[in-house]
Amino acid sequence: MSDAPTPTDLAAMNRAVIEEFRATGGRAGGMFEGKPLVLVHHVGARSGTERIAPLVPLIEGERVFVFASKGGADSNPDWYHNLIANPDTRIELGTATLPVRVREVTGSERDDVYARQVALEPQFGDYQRTTNRTIPVLELQRT
Repeated sequence: MSDAPTPTDLAAMNRAVIEEFRATGGRAGGMFEGKPLVLVHHVGARSGTERIAPLVPLIEGERVFVFASKGGADSNPDWYHNLIANPDTRIELGTATLPVRVREVTGSERDDVYARQVALEPQFGDYQRTTNRTIPVLELQRT
């Protein structure tokens, strides 16, 4: 029997994290305790349904990066495909809601950004070692 959460479990967990984030001005407990958090709005590439993904970003000044790690799974998360298909979106960062445009970071720039994230959040190194794919890095550029 697998211990992997079901899609229903993940949706319920995400709803709870989003509610806590909004109630506390941008913080959440549990697995997100003490970590930066951003809520990334995304529209389904096929469904057109708007969703929100709570993610642990790398924030460097005005720059915000997110990582399509999916916990080291062998496929990219759905939100990654949605953001590539619909790159104009918004994020919630602290108490602010900001319009952003998504840019995929590639090559040596991607490697440098990912290494900086691993230095701050070592589990991202574990995620990359767990999968054969290169985990995508997206910059959420404020517009």
